[in-house]
Amino acid sequence: MLARYEYVGQAAASRSVEVRSQVTGVIVARPYAEGTDVAKGTLLFRIDPTTYEAAYRSAQARLANADRTLARLKPLLAARAVAQKDVDDAQQAFDQAQAAVDQTKKDYEDTFVRAEISGRAGRAQLELGARVTGPGDLLTTVEQVDPIYVNFSPSDEDLLGLRRDIADGRLLLPPGPRALAVRVALADGSLLPAAGELNFADLAVQPATGTLQLRAQLKNPQHALLPGQFVRVRLLGLKRPSAILVPQRAVQQGLTGAFVYVVGDSDKVAARNVVATSWDGGSWLVEQGLQVGDRVVVDGVQKVAPGQPARAVAYRPALDSAATEVHDSTLIAPPAVPLRIRSRP
Repeated sequence: MLARYEYVGQAAASRSVEVRSQVTGVIVARPYAEGTDVAKGTLLFRIDPTTYEAAYRSAQARLANADRTLARLKPLLAARAVAQKDVDDAQQAFDQAQAAVDQTKKDYEDTFVRAEISGRAGRAQLELGARVTGPGDLLTTVEQVDPIYVNFSPSDEDLLGLRRDIADGRLLLPPGPRALAVRVALADGSLLPAAGELNFADLAVQPATGTLQLRAQLKNPQHALLPGQFVRVRLLGLKRPSAILVPQRAVQQGLTGAFVYVVGDSDKVAARNVVATSWDGGSWLVEQGLQVGDRVVVDGVQKVAPGQPARAVAYRPALDSAATEVHDSTLIAPPAVPLRIRSRP
């Protein structure tokens, strides 16, 4: 039987980049539309380039002059018409002029503030005409939502139970290092079309909350899931090899705990203590007390008593909405066949 583990999760962008300017100046253009998808390299903001463009042109002129001086002195050095120091000074001036060109060119290009990644651009934090003082001013944020991350945090108690069940053989892990998949259910209960995979587990339990941080990655081409949304995360692939599901109304509570009524070989009712550990799709997961082939009383439990003869009628899940849900979910393979039991008149 496939085991279901479900947790509350929250979506987060797989990549998030803060857009900041490396230069100071007044914003003179904002070509992008807020809340739209942009490609890497798209122009988002333009800082007034007047000062930086002038500095760049001045540096280019100084470089050209230094280049001419160096070119004139080198032949004279071979003819011993100038000293080596004069050529060295000319070379140093040329190198400094080249560095100035490189720096002023970068400053000028930085007046074009572009997207560093492809993703969805958020609201502009500064409007046209505002002055940017440098990297300390956030302009906007670009977030990548395809693929998207979903963070969730099983409790320490859940993790201990998982480890214990795996160690005891009551729970089987899927083969392969990345075979543990997840499905995500939205607030309305609908599922994202594609399953994702678990791609991160924290190294330690958070002491403040007693939970372990886990993260799944899912494809999100239609942007059906957005950062900040709360979802239900279901782990897939875990199996309980000997577990049995029985409809909820078949499990009763007594002084000694949970029990069910079963019909023995002599067609007489007997009470059987069971260990029902969790709830799954309208049915109890019974880990102890039942075996494949046991006949369990599903209907008429209020009319039967231990030792009373009963006539067993085959249980048909299609006639019962709760049982139909369990049957259609293919989570009962192989369970004890539940029976609809009617007390013998």
